[in-house]
Amino acid sequence: MSIDFPLSRDPYVENSIPAFTRIEPFSQLLIDLQTQGWSIQDDFFSEGFTQALMDEVENIQNDYMQQAGIGRKQDHQVVLGARRDYIQWIDPDKAIKIDYLKMMESFRVALNRRLFLGLFDYEAHFARYEEGAFYEKHIDAFKGQSNRILSMVLYLNEDWKEDDGGELIIYDEHNPEIELGRFPPIKGRLAIFLSECFYHEVNVAKRTRHSIAGWYRVNNTTGKTLDPDQ
Repeated sequence: MSIDFPLSRDPYVENSIPAFTRIEPFSQLLIDLQTQGWSIQDDFFSEGFTQALMDEVENIQNDYMQQAGIGRKQDHQVVLGARRDYIQWIDPDKAIKIDYLKMMESFRVALNRRLFLGLFDYEAHFARYEEGAFYEKHIDAFKGQSNRILSMVLYLNEDWKEDDGGELIIYDEHNPEIELGRFPPIKGRLAIFLSECFYHEVNVAKRTRHSIAGWYRVNNTTGKTLDPDQ
C-alpha cells in the first residue's frame, strides 16, 4: 500500500520543472523515520529541479547573506568558534523557491498522515560554507525546549570529491560519541533526522559548500507566548 501523500499530476505551476522522478518520492523517507529516526536519500529531487536550486544559491552574492548564529530571537548570537556558515532565509519570491516550499508542504502533509507528528510549518535557508568553514557538534532542539521536530538538509554541490571535506556526521541517538555515518554533501543528497535526538556536525569544508537547511516545526503558541519565527 502506498504511504505517500498523492501529488497532483502537474503541480509545478510556477517553475514548470517536475520536482520528482520517483512515483512515490517520500516512501523511503517515511519508512526510515518510522524505524530509525533518520534517513539519507540520494537524488531526492529531479536533476532539473536540483540544478535550479543550485543555480539560485550560487547566484546569491555574499553581501546578501548573513553570518549564521546560534539560538533564536533574544538568545541569538554569532559564535565563530562554533559555526562559520552564511545563510539566506528562503522566502516565496521566485518560482523555484515557491516550488521548493510547495513540495516541502506536500511532504509535511505526508509526515502528519503517516507519523502523526502534528507538524505545523516548515522554515528553511540557503547555507554557504566558504573554504575553512564548519559547524561544530550540536543538536537542533533540546527535548521539550523547542518547536523544531525534524531537521532536513539538501546538498547542492557539483562534483564533490572525497578530499573536499564538509561531510555531515550524524551521531547515535543513545550514545552521541558513536558515529552513525559520514556523508559527503554531494549534489541532490537529502538528509533528514529527528531534531531532538541526533547530534551532528559539519566537517571543515575545503571548498565552497552549498545546501538548504530546513526544519519542520510544531506550533507552541500559548495564551501567553507567541511561537517565535526565524
